Amino acid sequence: MAGGTRPQDAGGPHRVNGRRSELTLTVNGTPHALTLDHRTTVLDVLREHLGLTGAKKGCDHGQCGACTVLVDGRRANSCLLLAVAYDGRQLTTIEGLADGRRLHPLQEAFVEHDALQCGYCTPGQICSAVGMLTEAADGFPSHVTPDTAPSGAPVALTADEIRERMSGNLCRCGAYPRIVDAVEAVAGAAGAGAAGA
Repeated sequence: MAGGTRPQDAGGPHRVNGRRSELTLTVNGTPHALTLDHRTTVLDVLREHLGLTGAKKGCDHGQCGACTVLVDGRRANSCLLLAVAYDGRQLTTIEGLADGRRLHPLQEAFVEHDALQCGYCTPGQICSAVGMLTEAADGFPSHVTPDTAPSGAPVALTADEIRERMSGNLCRCGAYPRIVDAVEAVAGAAGAGAAGA
């Protein structure tokens, strides 16, 4: 492998030396070829290497949710993810949710419902809510989903469901009631759209 180039057909990251590897992360639809230390987290790649500062470094222990992003459509705490393990994966950050100048419905709902104060946790809250809507639509139960709910059927997002599913995202300002209102508004609109289809 001359010059440390990466073979086109090789899967997974290419090891440059004992501590660094070449990999490609697709972030918000754009592939980024990177050479990274094996200890580099996805959060640090986003903030320090790609200049995407929406995901915040809060606790750096996966407990506050400020760094939540979507990995292949599923929510994850990016501070806990080693980038080399995510070679070839699709990542979506708060910066990638909008469609051009049109905000994502959850971004609009957070504004309309005044679901933020300082805004530090808001990108993680919104990314988590996007993932949560998909999980509920795909029939993933939560701790408060009734035992009588049909297995694999979409889960109705009541206020209790939303609170339980968003419990991994902390807000020091205490904007929780309005966060629930914003998510309920989007979940209700999505449910009404599905019923009308």
